[in-house]
Order: sequence, then C-alpha cells, then structure tokens
Amino acid sequence: MKKTTLLLAFILSALFSNAQGTYNSSKFHQMDEWWPTPNEYRNGAGAPGHSYWQQKADYDISVALDDEKQTVSGSEKITYTNNSPDALTYLWLQLDQNIYKKGSMTDLTSTREDIQSMSFGGYNFMYNDFNGGFDIEFVKDGKGTPLKYTIVNTMMRVDLPQSLKKGEQYVLQIKWKYKINNTKTNGGRSGAEYFEEDKNWIDLIAQFYPRMCVYNDVQGWNHKQFLGGGEFATCFGDYKVSITAPADHVVTATGQLMNPNDVLKAEWKKRLDKAKTADKPVIIITQQEATENEKSRSKSTKTWKFEAENVRDFAWASSRKFIWDAMNVRVGNKDVMAMSFYPKEGNPLWEKYSTAAIAHTLKVYSRYTVNYPYPVAISVNGPVGGMEYPMICFNGPRPEKDGTYSSRTKYGLITVVIHEVGHNFFPMIINSDERQWAWMDEGLNTFCQYLTEQEWEENYPSGRGEARKIVGYMSGDKSTLDPIMTNSESILQLGNNAYGKPATALNILRETVMGRELFDKAFKVYAERWAFKHPMPADFFRTMEDASGVDLDWFWRGWFYGTEPCDIALKNVKLFTIDTQNPTIEKTKKKAARDKETPSISEQRNKTDIKQYLVEKYPELLDFYNTYDPLNITENDKDKYKKYDESLTETERKQNADAKNFYILDFENVGGLIMPVILEMEYEDGSKEMMRIPAEIWRKNNQKVSKMIVTAKKVKQFSLDPLQETADINMNNNYFPAKIIESQFQLFKEQQRNREPNPMQLEKQGKL
Repeated sequence: MKKTTLLLAFILSALFSNAQGTYNSSKFHQMDEWWPTPNEYRNGAGAPGHSYWQQKADYDISVALDDEKQTVSGSEKITYTNNSPDALTYLWLQLDQNIYKKGSMTDLTSTREDIQSMSFGGYNFMYNDFNGGFDIEFVKDGKGTPLKYTIVNTMMRVDLPQSLKKGEQYVLQIKWKYKINNTKTNGGRSGAEYFEEDKNWIDLIAQFYPRMCVYNDVQGWNHKQFLGGGEFATCFGDYKVSITAPADHVVTATGQLMNPNDVLKAEWKKRLDKAKTADKPVIIITQQEATENEKSRSKSTKTWKFEAENVRDFAWASSRKFIWDAMNVRVGNKDVMAMSFYPKEGNPLWEKYSTAAIAHTLKVYSRYTVNYPYPVAISVNGPVGGMEYPMICFNGPRPEKDGTYSSRTKYGLITVVIHEVGHNFFPMIINSDERQWAWMDEGLNTFCQYLTEQEWEENYPSGRGEARKIVGYMSGDKSTLDPIMTNSESILQLGNNAYGKPATALNILRETVMGRELFDKAFKVYAERWAFKHPMPADFFRTMEDASGVDLDWFWRGWFYGTEPCDIALKNVKLFTIDTQNPTIEKTKKKAARDKETPSISEQRNKTDIKQYLVEKYPELLDFYNTYDPLNITENDKDKYKKYDESLTETERKQNADAKNFYILDFENVGGLIMPVILEMEYEDGSKEMMRIPAEIWRKNNQKVSKMIVTAKKVKQFSLDPLQETADINMNNNYFPAKIIESQFQLFKEQQRNREPNPMQLEKQGKL
C-alpha cells in the first residue's frame, strides 16, 4: 500500500474513532408521536382534511356608550351554525369583562413577589374599588323564551332545550351592561383614558359583548378561562353593529361605516371621498376641528352603523378628541382604506407615521401571506399600548408635550403599528387559538413584523428577529425559561418566549436552514391553506415540511419543545498533509519549520549560563554527526524518490503534485440545541471561504462530531458562526486558534437619574 493511501486511511480512522461514544440520535427522531394523528379533518401534510369543518357565529348587536358614567350597555342576537358532525346539548360563551369582578379568578390569583416597596400607581392598580364585569339581564332563544345559563368565571354555559344537530342553527338573544375600566388604574386590553385638561375620555372598547367560544375537532369547546394573559379563540361570522354615542363623539370600528351621511359632517364626508383615491394620508378631521370639538358637551346621541363580513371579532373606539386621516392602499385587486384616529396629544408623530405604517404593513404582509381581504385597516391612539382586533388596533406611543420625541418613541410607534396591524393576518385571518398557543399569533406576527420593519429603511432598529438579539434570553437561568410550546397563561417571560424566540427561530429557518426561496414558499402555503380557518401547531409544522421538502423535526424539537441554547464549540483542529516523498519539497518544508521554532526556556538560558561546552574544550570528541544535517537533500534521497515516482500511476502522480491540506475539526454541542455548523476559513493569503454544514451532521452523535475539510491553501483562522446566525450564546469557544473577545464594563458614580431631554429638544436648545 502506498504512503498516500496509508495517510488517508489514518485520517479516516481518526474521524471514526473520534465519533465513538454515546450515539444519542433522539434529537432527530421524528415528531409524529408528539403530534395528533392525521385524520379526515387535518391531514398529514398539514392541510385541512377533506372533511374539515368549523362553526359560524353571526352577530346583530346594538350597543350604547354612556360617556359620563363610563358604562356600556347592549343587546345582541347571535345566530350560531353547527357545522360539526356532533349534536350539541349546550353552548359556551366568553364573558371576558368578568376579570374585573371583585373576587374573580384573575383577582384571586394575581401575585406580587416584592411587597417591600410599591409605587402609588402599583398600589392603586392592585387595590381599588372598581368592580366591573358583565351584568347579564337575560339570555333567551330566538322566540324570546328564557334559557338556563350558568356563569363560570369568564365563561357562560347556555343549556339548550334540545340538541343542536349538524347543519342546524340556533338563535340566542342576550342583554347586558358593564362599567368601562380605567386603564390607568385597572390596566386592560381595552378601556378608557381620561384627559384632565379638557375633561374628555378616549374609550377603546373590546371584549364588550358575550361571544361564542370555538368548538373544534381538536379540543371540543375551547373554554379555558381568561385570566388576562392568554388572548382569545373566536369563531368567524358576519357582524351588524349599531353604536350609539354622544352626538359630538367620533366613532370608528371594525368593518365599514354604513351610514356616513347620518353621522359625518359634509366637509368630513367630502375629504373622506378624496382619501379613497389618495396615495398619501388626507386629513378628514383636522387638529383644529378636533380641539374645538373637545369643548362640546352634546346632550343628544348619534348611532353609527357598521358591518363586517367573515371576521372573528369586533371592536370600536369613541371620543370627542379624535383627529382622523386616511389614504387608499391597493392590495392585489382591491382598494383598502388605511385610517388613523388620534388626539392632538399624538401629534406631530401620529399624523406623520401612523397611516403610512398601516399602508406599508398591508403591502408587505400580503406579499408573504395572503392578500389583505378587508375594506379598512385602522390604528387608534389611546390608553392601550398595543392591542389588535379585526380591521382595528389600539396603539399607545405619543410625543412629548412640546411635540418633540425621541428616536425610541418614533420607532416605537412605527413598530407597534406594524405589529398590531399585522395581527390582522395572525390571528384575525389565519385564526389560531391564542388562549392556548400565544406563539402562533405573536411569534409568526413578530417574524413578519421584522420583515416589514427591514423594508421601512436600511438598518431599521428591530428589537426582535435577529439571532443575536435572543442570546441573552436563551443563556438565562433555566428555571425562568419555558418551551415555546407552553400554554399562554403559564409562560414566565411572555415577550421573549412567545414573540422573540419564535420570530428568531423562523428567521433562522429562512436565512440559515432552508434559504429564503424554500421558506417563503412554505410559509405562504401555510397562510393560504389556513386563511379563515383554525390551524393548530402541528398544522404549521407539517405544512412547512410538506411545502419545502425539508425534514425539520429536529428543529421543532429543539426550538419549540425545548429550552436548550445553541453553544457549539470548536474544540480542536488537527492538520494533515500528504507526504509527497519528494525530498526537495518535504525536507525543505521541514527545515523551514525547524528554523522557525522558538528555542525552549532551557536552551535560551543555556546560551548565557554555559560558558563552554565540553566539545569546545576537547575538539577530539567531535565526529561526523556534529556536522551532519539529516534535512540536507542527498543523492540517495533523489534516487529513492525517482524509483518511487516511476512506480506511481498518472492519477497518483497528480494527487502528489496537488498536495492538499487535510484538517480534522472536532466540534462539541455544549449547549444541547441542534443547529447547523457555519464555518468561516480565513487563509494565510487573507482570503476567506464560508462552509455551511447542515444540522444533520449531528444525527448519529448529538454531542460530539469531527469533520474533515480539505483545502488547497493553509488556513490561518477557523471561526464558527461569524455572522451570528444561530443564536450561539458563547462566542469564546468559536475560534481556532482561540481569539480574545473584547467586551466592556463601565465605571459609574451612583446618582439620581433625571429624565434627560430627547435629541430633538437638545437641537431646539442649540446643544447639538
């Protein structure tokens, strides 16, 4: 066997021996046993099955706002259609306002870990006299016959006199009222804000009516209690809603305004018509008009009528303070009205950015998912920091009183508008169960939000999406981490778990694991398959694999079902080269290496400490070997190489002439999360090359693997994940040879931190 073959055999032997040990392939086991068995309702490809069904709930609602008492009262007729194969003996409805009842489950289970100090605001939030919740006056059938009902915290069961069979409809009539929560003292996903200066309210009204729970093929009735954290699971249906408010209020809501001539001033109607063809926002109600309207106190009322088709919920807003602007957005072959409502306190920030952000969101999301199907998309400024409903969302950021704002406030507004308008797609259209799986709407939406932000401007300061932004969370205390697949009400760090981590996971799938083309196709297929339907987690996972042809079970297990971080270490690198047996090459190489060797500490000290060597004192002790250099090229070396070269075939001679560098790299999965190995090689000539090794390299040994890499040039530096694509939590072990990772600490003096002027204010003061 020739020496070249012997060397390769040795390298391969080293590779295989290094892989010996514990072969734990569990992280590559398929996920089928974890997911529901495919059936006629949801198939194995992740699509709705041939017998898929879902319920329908249509609403005819009349509601009135008492601005002075801050109460809402209303009545509704629900037409519920049973499309399931099951006969239903009772119906379940949601009473979300009941979280504000004294003694509610939310009230009794709320906790505060630190009671050593508490602000007055925190005290007022936890301990005040507000006692809200629904006051149900009656529940009747379509003919007015009272029905037996039982209220269970935030849920209500209505018992039917006879079973509701497949294909049948049932009509419920309900009358109710409740007090609107003041968000300053009671928080909430909707509620009221009071403006002391002009004695006006902004009311953002949602969860204001008893609404049907989802009944589906996976869980039956989805009636997990609302505690305030987990959001909502609702049915699609058609809505007709009449909203009676003081005559000087401006009302906006889910759906289309059906009686604009009855409620809008002539000049507002004229401006609105102009906005329908405008490609930039048109002011419908000016700031001057809104400011003047704040002084009004009408004793009469107006009724605003809205209709919405195929939506899963309804929300509205009402105030004397609203400025209103709008513009047209062309999405596919449809015209959509993007509109914003905000008080003067929101300007100039809102007038400049809100509606522009709506329009941008509709275009980008539609490209990645499905075309926005509704006639309007609305952003309202009020006391809720950010909350979404079909066609309408509530958003909080405002500038300073002097009209200036920080960069954080500016991008905070654009970001929250993108995020909340984006929720029209997840979950308002792709209608997941938010009460169970927060990530299916928040995570997917935050991912699309990231894509949309990046198209706003170069280097947009996105807070979530990039892999390096999630490192702090994933490297945290394990006791504070939950898998993404955790119920919404039980998540410890909601923002990181339900928003940041799934958004990052999807971005890594798109950029590093699958590539943009495959990912974008699969993601769009998921959106198209489940638009106006009720997907579950397995439907998403299966669709992404089905439409891309990429096995991702290892990825779902690690990122969605686990809490292990990514920490891949480059533990060692060995270099092998082919011995060409050409003395001119090999001995010259060895002599150059010898000449570069640094003398040992003993050798260095001996030069000064040993005054005279023995052979210097007695030269007769010298012989042939004192002058012989084994690295000198001899005639014998040349003769041996000539005979060796003559024995080689042309192929073998070429292999010797090409003389590659064989590197064996030892990788260790320190963190536990299976990820691709992304390796950058910087060569001695300064050039660089990137190698992307799929995650399947770990399939036979999840902890340690070795990889042979063959290069024509010598490698100066190996670097793992140089672009920080994998959320690796420890970059210190990513280099061979090792590199010093620079960081900083700050020396500071403890002092009272006062709120500093924002840069716009400093510019006005001439201090920039």
